[in-house]
Amino acid sequence: MRIFVTGASGFIGSALIPELTGAGHHVLGLSRSDSSAKAIAAAGAEVHRGSLEDRDSLKAGVAAADGVIHLGFNHDFSKWEANCEDDRQVIDVLAAQLAGSERPLVVTGGIGTQTPPGQVATEQDPALPSSVLPRTASEEAALAAAEQGVRASVMRLPQVHDRDKQGLITMLIPIASEKRVSAYLGEGTNRWPAVHVLDAARLYRLAIEEGARGIRYHAVAEEGVEFREIAMAIGERIGVPTASISENEAADHFGWLARFVSLDMPASSALTQKLLGWVPSHTGLIADLRSAAVAGASRR
Repeated sequence: MRIFVTGASGFIGSALIPELTGAGHHVLGLSRSDSSAKAIAAAGAEVHRGSLEDRDSLKAGVAAADGVIHLGFNHDFSKWEANCEDDRQVIDVLAAQLAGSERPLVVTGGIGTQTPPGQVATEQDPALPSSVLPRTASEEAALAAAEQGVRASVMRLPQVHDRDKQGLITMLIPIASEKRVSAYLGEGTNRWPAVHVLDAARLYRLAIEEGARGIRYHAVAEEGVEFREIAMAIGERIGVPTASISENEAADHFGWLARFVSLDMPASSALTQKLLGWVPSHTGLIADLRSAAVAGASRR
């Protein structure tokens, strides 16, 4: 297949290109800068100059492809809601170009579902509405396209990690360094699901090759890592103590991340594994955090 990939030079995109090309696919990677173009070409993909804002470049990319994987997203949290709505519009553009064909579209979303408290979210659980969780806009757009006949599916992502990056957790590290304590709320038993970036890349490949219309996939290797364990690994990594703080202290300590640190969002990928034959095999979140700490210590 000739696959058009947005976000091709990003964290997941950089792992996805060799995964796709290694399976015999040709990758057309969207690039808005010389530096990203260089990275995309070095990874073995063809460069397609343009941007998410340049709708004509998106249309041209889709026209030249047998399928589309949409990874690109503006992660500027200062305008989070606007960025989520922009992504809805991008997906609408991509889907419109695929209408009337069987060419697949895999859209990226997050895990935030209408699951009863304490239960593990499944692929069949509906997402929270975008009025509550703005990131759901992407999933809503993909499923609307699927209802119109586009072979669109959704990849719900947890914390995606390797030894160098760990999703939102990466942003917690400088906070712990500045505050000189790695904190968690209350008992810290709330859980975050996670997946290694190489396992996620393999799942995107399986989804573009075999995915069905209107299906939500969970790229989850670990159903839920307790936040206290995450905080302890961060403390170990940078050499600061770990401590519990109250919800009243969260905003002052975590800033804009306070909205996330209390979330309990365990999730299963049992259905995804059954449908696509995906078996995650790479290192876990805490292992990556700890190996990064060991590597840092050895350099010192």
